[in-house]
Amino acid sequence: MVTLTDKAATKVKELMNGQAESGTARLRVAVRGGGCSGFQYALAFAEQRDGDQVFEHQEIRLLVDTESLPFVDGSEVDYVESLQGAGFSVNNPNVVASCGCGQSFKTA
Repeated sequence: MVTLTDKAATKVKELMNGQAESGTARLRVAVRGGGCSGFQYALAFAEQRDGDQVFEHQEIRLLVDTESLPFVDGSEVDYVESLQGAGFSVNNPNVVASCGCGQSFKTA
């Protein structure tokens, strides 16, 4: 399961305002190879595809493809504002190491 904080849900709705066809925002949470630690998160607004796992929170559908699910299962997507900037952040219990910049990660 992948969850979304209330703050992240509010930001997704704000970004999707007027763009969602059916009134339900869809945020794809995926993992791609790359970065200095091996994997990177890919968050994007997307349409649902066959085989996607769907998790819903505050009328937002989180879409996760079958290849990414083992890497992000149990994760929580948050929206963080700090002195370094603002953006979505994935709190992932499967991560055993991440790079210094925080953009890539490694799992066990």
